[in-house]
Amino acid sequence: MNATPTNPGTSEGAAGAKAVPVSDAAWKCMEGAYDMQVHVAPDVIERRIDDLDLAKEFLAHGMKGFVLKSHYFPTAERAHVVTKAVPGISAYGAITLNHSVGGLNPVALELAGRSGCKIVWFPTVDAANETAGRLDGPNVKLPFWAKIQRELAATGIAPPPLTVLDAEGKISAAVKRCIELIARHNMILATGHLGRVEIFELVKTAREMGTQRVLVTHAEFPSQNLTADEQRQLADMGAFIEHCFTTMHTGKAPWDGVMEAIRVVRPERCVCSTDLGQTINPPVADGFAMFAQKLLDGGFSVEQIRGMTVTNPAALLQ
Repeated sequence: MNATPTNPGTSEGAAGAKAVPVSDAAWKCMEGAYDMQVHVAPDVIERRIDDLDLAKEFLAHGMKGFVLKSHYFPTAERAHVVTKAVPGISAYGAITLNHSVGGLNPVALELAGRSGCKIVWFPTVDAANETAGRLDGPNVKLPFWAKIQRELAATGIAPPPLTVLDAEGKISAAVKRCIELIARHNMILATGHLGRVEIFELVKTAREMGTQRVLVTHAEFPSQNLTADEQRQLADMGAFIEHCFTTMHTGKAPWDGVMEAIRVVRPERCVCSTDLGQTINPPVADGFAMFAQKLLDGGFSVEQIRGMTVTNPAALLQ
């Protein structure tokens, strides 16, 4: 196998992870690939690349497109500009239902649908389940977004955390209204940083209400930490399961665990994304290829990997 390191001088991860040598076969897996979660500039958090340069980077490697994720702002307008500016690349917009857009806000969601947003993430940084940015939480190795949460709280801006459940533990009326709008605009419902009980209730209710496209966000991330069996149950309910490169690359979850989960769920119901764009992590395209290399080394076939990076994302984004 012809393996060559990819930008070894810049691929040191947040947890000291080293660059993975990437083979020609891994890059082949990336032809036509879509990354369904990237965090790039412009943003309130410093990023290693902006969306236009990322589009050029993807085009140079034969990749097809990406979804622009922001914890704070809708990105559909940016995505339209990128798609026009870089022919051959399809950029997609999204919205995350945090306090910066009014939380579980039907007005923001309706306008997001009209503007062409493809993914709706339920609360992430403002989720009741996500404690990283709380003042009473740990104060070491905070994610960049968690530092922002603390800075806002220090100025007196600290609205209550968001949950999708009502007092009886069922999906709230406000969330059902959001699900209706997601289904009406045929957007992808993504579970964000909700906890496992919320995720199961949300997926169940969304499917019952006719939502066609459901994606469980970075299933191995610490605030979700779904077992392989839980992931399989959610897939059996009609959801796709997303696995993100950064979670394993930065040591938040073991590689063998995600590979076992993919085998239990089956690649046909999985999506591989990077969750990259941070200054301290590898370049996005390189990280995507490193993900493919890890899967190849773990025994997955080129066809299975392309299913998770090309076929499944394309089906969700169509």
